[in-house]
Amino acid sequence: MKPIGNRAHLFKSARLEKLTLLSPRTFVTVWALLLPTIAWVGWRDVTLWQGVGLLAAGLVAWTLFEYAMHRYPFHLEAEQPVLRRLVFLTHGNHHVSPNDRMRNLMPLLVSLPVSALAWATNLALLGSSGTWLFLGWITGYVIYDLVHYACHQRPMRGGFGAVLKRHHMRHHHVDERGNYAVSAIFWDRVFGSRISSLRELACLTSISEDQ
Repeated sequence: MKPIGNRAHLFKSARLEKLTLLSPRTFVTVWALLLPTIAWVGWRDVTLWQGVGLLAAGLVAWTLFEYAMHRYPFHLEAEQPVLRRLVFLTHGNHHVSPNDRMRNLMPLLVSLPVSALAWATNLALLGSSGTWLFLGWITGYVIYDLVHYACHQRPMRGGFGAVLKRHHMRHHHVDERGNYAVSAIFWDRVFGSRISSLRELACLTSISEDQ
């Protein structure tokens, strides 16, 4: 499906199409309220060190989830039209219009139901302490989405930010079959999917100059 202007068109319904868009201001506002609320809900359910351990485990779990989702479902080469359509809706449209600032963050239409399901799963497995594992996981998601947004919308010319951006731009402009990690880029080295080519440098320079 071709982009309309600088944006891939996903649905015929204008109302549904609007739900696929998310501004950074709305994203930050929603999660700045939700993360403390989740912490408050589970505040008395664990000791300090249990909470720290569960938070850390949740963060690590997110990084693996992020990598696996991006590498497999999001880049599934499906033959069935329904699956191809689903892949396009979930991620393919991002490769058609990678710098659409209103689609560089996961829409709440998707992130909130998935988050609720993940929280419920953690509670079912661990009881009330599962809230802290979920808090680490969902904090990892928020970090990931902010990093992803910055990679597409901010210059990130120095330090670790430049490393993250270069890693992700190689995924977009060198080979979509590599550099699947966004926030925890070491997983691409661990799983053998790291791109080491420098062919994208001209593209990166052009992107930075345009911002």
